Amino acid sequence: MSYQQFAYIYDYLMKDVPYDSWVEFVQAQADKHAVSGRELLDLGCGTGELSLRLLKEGYSVTGIDLSEDMLFMAREKAENEGLQLPLYQQDMSELQGLGSFDIISIFCDSLNYLETEEKVISTFKHVREHLREDGLFLFDVHSIFKITQIFLNETFTYNDEEVSYIWDCFPGEEPNSVEHELTFFVRDDETGQYERMEELHHQRTFPILTLENWLKESGFEVMDITADFTDVPPGDLSERIFFTCKRK
Repeated sequence: MSYQQFAYIYDYLMKDVPYDSWVEFVQAQADKHAVSGRELLDLGCGTGELSLRLLKEGYSVTGIDLSEDMLFMAREKAENEGLQLPLYQQDMSELQGLGSFDIISIFCDSLNYLETEEKVISTFKHVREHLREDGLFLFDVHSIFKITQIFLNETFTYNDEEVSYIWDCFPGEEPNSVEHELTFFVRDDETGQYERMEELHHQRTFPILTLENWLKESGFEVMDITADFTDVPPGDLSERIFFTCKRK
């Protein structure tokens, strides 16, 4: 899945996303599990917002994304700030040739864009291959509650002078999946007219126990499962599930 035109307005729409909370999560888990190394692989790095924050906190970050447009934006940001951020275009389920890392992360529900069980399991196995001994694998996913009770059959709208959108959510073909049909209206600064853009995004999630079993089968010890940027285990109404795993 490529974000295509969406990459160019992504940051504008995501300006209120709590990237600093993900940074705090990384630091807290690294401290808790005594990971002193600072080499981090950010899978699904998007436009680099989180990668750049982690760089500024002293991590040596490499970013991976499937979207060439997203990587272009990330590269431009890093250059503008005078920061070194190696970036590569790869499918996270087919990682290769990247060396080894102390921490590998997949945040902002990027894992939910993998549409099949096979791709999720393949991602876990490739992540393990790129982790150093006792390295940490950190990721989050949408909960089943969020997919089925918050997204499905709902319409969300946003409107201001620069960007407006209509976001319709339909059931996907697979269990616990959703099709996000997005229509954007983006203002052209020169003409004052609005350009229409359309995107279709697919997300799927899996039961917590299923993910936990796949992780164990892929060579991980699951250290913590928490919810919504807290230390609390997931409940029935949790929306974002966090996994902290250590390479066996």
